[in-house]
Amino acid sequence: VNKDQLPLFNEAEHIADTKKPKKPTGKKNKTGKRKTLPKDLPRIPKVHDLDESQKTCPHDGSSLKHIGEVITEQLYFKPAVIKVIEHKQYKYACSCGKHIITAKKPKEIIPKSVATPQLLSYITISKYADSLPLYRLSGMFKRIDADISRQVMSNWMIKCAKTIQPLVNLIRDELYNQPCIHIDETTIQVLKEPGKKASTKSYMWVQRSGDNIVFDYQPNRSAQIVEQLLANYQGAIMTDGYKAYDAVAKIYAIIHLACWVHARRYFIKVLDNGENANAQKMIDLIGKLYAIEKQVKGKDPEIIYQKRQKYAKPILKDIRKFLDEILHSTLPKGRMGEALHYLHTQWPKLIVYIEDGNYPIDNNTAENIIRPFVIGRKNWLFANTPSGAQASANIYSLMETAKAHGLNVYDYFAHIYKMLPLVQSVEDYEKLLPRNFKAG
Repeated sequence: VNKDQLPLFNEAEHIADTKKPKKPTGKKNKTGKRKTLPKDLPRIPKVHDLDESQKTCPHDGSSLKHIGEVITEQLYFKPAVIKVIEHKQYKYACSCGKHIITAKKPKEIIPKSVATPQLLSYITISKYADSLPLYRLSGMFKRIDADISRQVMSNWMIKCAKTIQPLVNLIRDELYNQPCIHIDETTIQVLKEPGKKASTKSYMWVQRSGDNIVFDYQPNRSAQIVEQLLANYQGAIMTDGYKAYDAVAKIYAIIHLACWVHARRYFIKVLDNGENANAQKMIDLIGKLYAIEKQVKGKDPEIIYQKRQKYAKPILKDIRKFLDEILHSTLPKGRMGEALHYLHTQWPKLIVYIEDGNYPIDNNTAENIIRPFVIGRKNWLFANTPSGAQASANIYSLMETAKAHGLNVYDYFAHIYKMLPLVQSVEDYEKLLPRNFKAG
């Protein structure tokens, strides 16, 4: 694979880490050690001892003493096991025959369903984290004597997605309180969209700031949708070059940042057609910006601001100067002309990031978050109805936020599916947010 055609989702890291190849030394690399198995996995002891006849020294006949052991480890896997929880609600009656009472069982996220929180969590993770189509999951269940149809699981997921809506709303509220939001969108096909052909594209939008992530299903990509998403937001947005963002940012006085990865990508396309000294020089200059970002990653915003002002600002001046030198002497219709035109038109938004340490240099964090959805879409191809698409949006929102907080998503969803039927207040919902979840 060409070094400049690495996967999109590693692109920013590649820009900062590009180094000259080391000369071969003629020495073979030492074989790497195998990864040790996680300490928190339960251990099953298997003792291998000598026969009693071997515990005697062949030289003097004395008994051998146990001086230690050699330990090696293997991974054991047990296929999924389905069990039936049999609820017994005891009934009591008075001998007078006038009073009968039955013990209550806990409220359930899907009343009168055979699904436990654990089963619902497993289905959720299988479809939305592992990208398994429900028909395939149904077949897997049949192999362990559980007959659960694709339609039943689909209905369960839609019901669960509606129940988690308040959690998604709270995450959205937290998102809109952040200084900068990453935004991106990708297509989704919805078969039964009112007033639209089944082949028409709909869209899944993603917004992210920090560990808060929200997906939104929308029937189109119009400026009205962008306005709807950003109507209550006062801050900055990081986007690609889609013009609808410009119009809405102007209406609501939102600070608009453009993505340096997108700008660089145009020059990479130039090199795909052969060597080009000007394109290579521009790529090298952009690489210097990313070298600074690598140095300040994780630092306090004020420190990031100061370092960018001191080191990135002069590089941006060099890029602008070089752009002005070659812009008008380059054919506008060629790939180099397109790259320079994009850089020129996006320039005011590309340089904004150095004015605040909270601002990002690119939109890779949003593109990374869309990746699980894109992978899932390749497997399940389409959503049947708008309600199914919105269900996917809600579940992806909560799942990706949970992953951003470093949670075990199976444990998290099993927990909230158990606790959501008991919620009585906003405070109860807040306790179920990913940032408040503690395993065990």
